[in-house]
Amino acid sequence: MYRFVLFPGRHHLLTRFQADYLHRLAADGATIIWAVTSANHENTKRNPVPYHRREAAIERLSVLSGLRSMVVPIFDTAPTDAFAEVTLKTITVATGLELTPDDTLVACSTPQVAKLYEQLGFAIAQVEADPDLPAAPERPWDVLLRLAEGDESWRDLAHPATIDVYERYCLVDTVRSVVNDPVVGDEGGLTATRDYRTYAEAFADAAERKWAAVRQYVQPGRIVDIGCGAGAVLELADREAGLRESDLIGVEVARHLYQECVHKKAQGFFSNANVYFFQRNVLGGAIFKDRSVDTTLTFALTHEIWSYGRQRESLLQFARRIHDHTVPGGVWINSDVCGPADRRRPVLLRLADDDGDNPGSPRHDLAELTSAEVAEHVGALSTRARLDQFAVDFAFPFPYEALADGSVRLELGSAMDYLTRKDYTDNWLSETKEQFCGLGFTEWADLLAEAGFEIDAASAPIRNDWLIDNRLAPVAALADSDGTPLDWPTTHILTIARRPRNG
Repeated sequence: MYRFVLFPGRHHLLTRFQADYLHRLAADGATIIWAVTSANHENTKRNPVPYHRREAAIERLSVLSGLRSMVVPIFDTAPTDAFAEVTLKTITVATGLELTPDDTLVACSTPQVAKLYEQLGFAIAQVEADPDLPAAPERPWDVLLRLAEGDESWRDLAHPATIDVYERYCLVDTVRSVVNDPVVGDEGGLTATRDYRTYAEAFADAAERKWAAVRQYVQPGRIVDIGCGAGAVLELADREAGLRESDLIGVEVARHLYQECVHKKAQGFFSNANVYFFQRNVLGGAIFKDRSVDTTLTFALTHEIWSYGRQRESLLQFARRIHDHTVPGGVWINSDVCGPADRRRPVLLRLADDDGDNPGSPRHDLAELTSAEVAEHVGALSTRARLDQFAVDFAFPFPYEALADGSVRLELGSAMDYLTRKDYTDNWLSETKEQFCGLGFTEWADLLAEAGFEIDAASAPIRNDWLIDNRLAPVAALADSDGTPLDWPTTHILTIARRPRNG
């Protein structure tokens, strides 16, 4: 006779078999201790149902089945052979009970977990794995998968308590949405001229810096990287012990990069089983269902939406879609290039003309050349001559005036669009289709607020001093319209946008 039956598990779905089995174990009045593991995780494939709904179903089952129960949340821990000890100590802290092998029977159908309790001296009841059963019953997770697949026979196997809670709180649709993959379509790349090999290499080189800048703001659950490239940031997220219960989802439009993501997953680059990649053009419509994503990451993406769409209109539409698919309290973390605060300000730009060729006029036929020929031609131009070529190829025309002293008068935003793009010779015709300085930080904040987000105080404009020191300052100088030297402005932005908990 035991005073307690310890029943550890995730308990997302309760079955009729479990209720009958526990009733037999507790026939002499034992109390069932439901240790609900991964209690701090929800909205993922492994953990689709939040703890408080799981607890509600357990309490209802206990009433309907005449069981005396206690429910204890067990927060997720890193994999450890001391998991059983951690669970027992958590129960002691939560209830004051010190369960021992003398007074407690452990009910567990997972051999690896059962072994941990056996090593502590506990007797084990194997539940669905009990060899004395006439036939192996369906396990709760298998029943949940039936539900996710639309197989209504799940109702015949699930306990009425689960059915009741699922229906009252609309969890049937939630489980199906979370467990099933997003529906996405096939799309090609953004441009025909982009060299995706060099693009992926550059992004991979910067991934650790980008991840370090945003990691503290990432919320566990469903984590989506839109425009994930070759999956470099998700590789770093995959290594985070605190995110091992999360779903890591990458969305990429470019076929070359998407295929590299799939290849990496097939080669075992990811330890988390719930890593998924989908090919989709984010300009084509909603990707995820409303209130289904905890964290959205976008790196070097929003300027492309601005450039290939209808500028602010498309970016606002995109922001609203992210707001809609974010859970209340969830976050959108965006890192990208950014225009200077006063981008319309007239400035004087002086550029080196002794670092390359200075032809009499720019070429207008680069689209007829191969990528290698374009790179060779543009790469041979001086910094000053390259501005003239940029003005021809840039998809966002801007006025500029060459002055007698060799300087150029133009708007600050146009100057920075050129200076931050002038060294991208390998992808010149692709990069000149994109505008980096369409919005400044204040305009970004206004757009996010219009989309329904609250802006975290950590959001800020950023100046990339490495870029300034190594790429801009050696060949260029900025001055006010009266010739007064100007400091270099903002080049990038980091925004932490949260959906209000009551929004």
